This record gives sequence, structure tokens and C-alpha cells, in this order.
Amino acid sequence: MTENRLLLPDLARSLALVAMVVFHFTWDLAMFGLIAPETAFSGFFWYFARITAGSFIFLAGMGLWMAHGAGIRWPGFWRRLAKIALAAALVTLGTRIAMPEAWVFYGILHSIAVSSLLGLAFLRWPPILRLVLAGGIFALPWLWSHPALDGPLVWLGLSGRIPVTVDYEPLFPWFAPFLAGMSLAQLFARHQVWARIEPRSTRFLRALAWPGRHSLAIYLIHQPLLIGLLAALTWALARLS
Repeated sequence: MTENRLLLPDLARSLALVAMVVFHFTWDLAMFGLIAPETAFSGFFWYFARITAGSFIFLAGMGLWMAHGAGIRWPGFWRRLAKIALAAALVTLGTRIAMPEAWVFYGILHSIAVSSLLGLAFLRWPPILRLVLAGGIFALPWLWSHPALDGPLVWLGLSGRIPVTVDYEPLFPWFAPFLAGMSLAQLFARHQVWARIEPRSTRFLRALAWPGRHSLAIYLIHQPLLIGLLAALTWALARLS
């Protein structure tokens, strides 16, 4: 499996990880009062955060089709889903303890886990039809909402309200990039695009792709490391002043 693994998807995940670390580092700087508090939530970084989250969900959709498009490999699917669900639960527990006023109940890992389950129902769909569905899912929250879908159903994203949480990627519209990723992976395979664009494997490219192969672990550990480093920095600066 490792020898046949494509480099480009892993390189794309590595790039998404870099973007994620940049955004979270900006968020942490604001949290420690080292930059303006609104920096991570307005202007460029507002769009940057959503593009970064969308890229992870899109790549997860590509990964689902690449792994199971020719037939669902149930043991591998359940192992991966269990890892994502456990990581999502750890994020929920950690944020519930550390920041109870804005804890994560349906963040990017929750979104990927649910989308992976739902995505199985669309593995046999034609890619164009799946893209049309993705467009409808993306547009629906801007066209219709109902307050009855608040409370326990707020994870659907159709209540018309954005809850107070530091990470929120509800089913609508975020299932859309997942379906789009499935469609692109299918089209690439059908038209043999991977054979034309996949770069020759080199030690340098494998090193760049290494983070993408371990994206879940990096996702879980990067914020504690960044916060710890900034806490040490602010302590040192306070001692020197």
C-alpha cells in the first residue's frame, strides 16, 4: 500500500497542514494578546480559514473514493473512521475543559467522520450528478433555514444561527466539498489523469509528503505545541520586562 501510494494527494494534505498551522498560530497570537484580537476572524484570515477547512474536507472526499471507489474495503474503512471519531471526541473533550464557553461539538473532524459515512451512499453516483448535488448542498443554507433545526440539530447548519464555538463545519454546506472531492478523484481515475500529473518519487518529495501521510496526528498535536511555545515566550518576555 505504501509503495503504491500517490504523492500528490499527500503533498496537497501537507500544504493544507501548513495553512492550518499558519491560521492557528495567528489565532494563538491573538489569544495571547500579541496581535489585534480580531485578526484571525476578519479580512484575509476569515477567507483563509474557510479555504483551509474546505481543502481538508475536499481531500477527505478524494481519499474516500480513491480507497473505496472500486469496492468498499470495510475493515480499512471502519479503522479509519474509528480513528477520526476518536480524535473528534478528544477535541470535544479537550475544548469542553479548556474553553467551555466555545467548545467544539461539530468541528472539522466531526464533519469528516459524518461525511465519510454519508459518502458511502454516493460512491456509485456519476461524478457530474454528484457535483450537482454538491452545488445544491452548498447553496441551501443561503436559500433556506428554519429555527426548528437549532438546538440538537444545529450541526446540520440549517437553523440560520451560527453557534458560539471555535470550530464549526456543519453538514450544510460542508458536505459539498467532500462530494466534490469524490467526484474529482473519480474523474481523475476515469481519464487517467494521475498517470499524467503524478511527479516522479524523490527523497525530497517524499519528505514533503510525509506530513500529509500523518495529517491526523499532526492535527491533534500542533495546537498544544503552539500554545505551549507561546505561553513560554510570553512568560519569558514578562520576565525580561
